Amino acid sequence: MPAGPRPRRLTAAAVLSGAEGAVLVAGGLYLLVMGLLGRPDSPRQAEMGGLTVLVLAALPLVAARGLWLRRRWSRGPSLATQIMALPVAWTLANAGGALLAAGVAVAVVAVATLVLLVNPTATEALGIGPRDA
Repeated sequence: MPAGPRPRRLTAAAVLSGAEGAVLVAGGLYLLVMGLLGRPDSPRQAEMGGLTVLVLAALPLVAARGLWLRRRWSRGPSLATQIMALPVAWTLANAGGALLAAGVAVAVVAVATLVLLVNPTATEALGIGPRDA
């Protein structure tokens, strides 16, 4: 691990990635609870959707912890999470209504995190040099 304090850009990327994971956990729990206690058209589908979202939440949460601890490996999973979030943002934004705002928020967070992760300050803090990038 490189010496010195963690750069603010890397801290911000870790926080944004962790926030994404937390939102996914909340969404997964909501789907799971509504599948168990609500009246969905297909309880099994709602429950499976909730479990799937909970499993997917692990990626940004693990990446956030790795970024926070300045682990070199954590940049890849975080970049992958942000790239996967962009089509989700597009789909939400095209749905219109209140989902438009959600789509814009997802896109802003994903692009901001991508910018933070490719910043030379963040890559150097993770021990990724010009030849390693």
